[in-house]
Amino acid sequence: MRPTKSKPHATTGIQPITFRNMRIIAGEHRGRLLTPPKGDATRPITDRAKQSIFDVLHPFIEQSVVYDCFCGTGSMGLECLSRGAKQAYFFDADRHALTGLKQNIAALKVEDCSKVVAGDIFRLVRSVPDQADLIFLDPPYRYLVEKPEPLITLAFELSKNHASTECQLIFRHDSSDKLALAGWTVDDVRTYGTMTIEIMHRDNV
Repeated sequence: MRPTKSKPHATTGIQPITFRNMRIIAGEHRGRLLTPPKGDATRPITDRAKQSIFDVLHPFIEQSVVYDCFCGTGSMGLECLSRGAKQAYFFDADRHALTGLKQNIAALKVEDCSKVVAGDIFRLVRSVPDQADLIFLDPPYRYLVEKPEPLITLAFELSKNHASTECQLIFRHDSSDKLALAGWTVDDVRTYGTMTIEIMHRDNV
């Protein structure tokens, strides 16, 4: 399915964005500040939206395996580790984001339960052995317009070969765009300004 588009994306503007005060909001590392991304290649989630989403995900986190896809500097996966997740895989190709991610992992001393997968997630996801219980899918907003078919293929690959039976997928995108993800059914949709977050469960594929 092709996405719909009704207005320009904030990510296409020429002014870079500076983010401050990224932090862990609950769990073992509550209150710890995280290194934010630089520029406008990544878009950290707000504390308000993050808390709302984790209120829903709370029953699924303990001892879970997490995929943080297009992770930036790792806010979502690290939040899960702070709340008791067993293992987190962090996928990103942006070198600046990866530098910040590795700094955050080291600062929280969670190297033993973190695996950084640097490069093209569309190709490298197949190399990950563990099935995920939680998947955060947070592609650059422009991908819904520029790369809808690869995103749909990735979502189906995750559902078919990498998701546990009770896996939850959290899909964040610009609220002006829509994209149906093969292999997943939407349970909850939340919009915060120009950002929409969809929470989905795995289909029986």
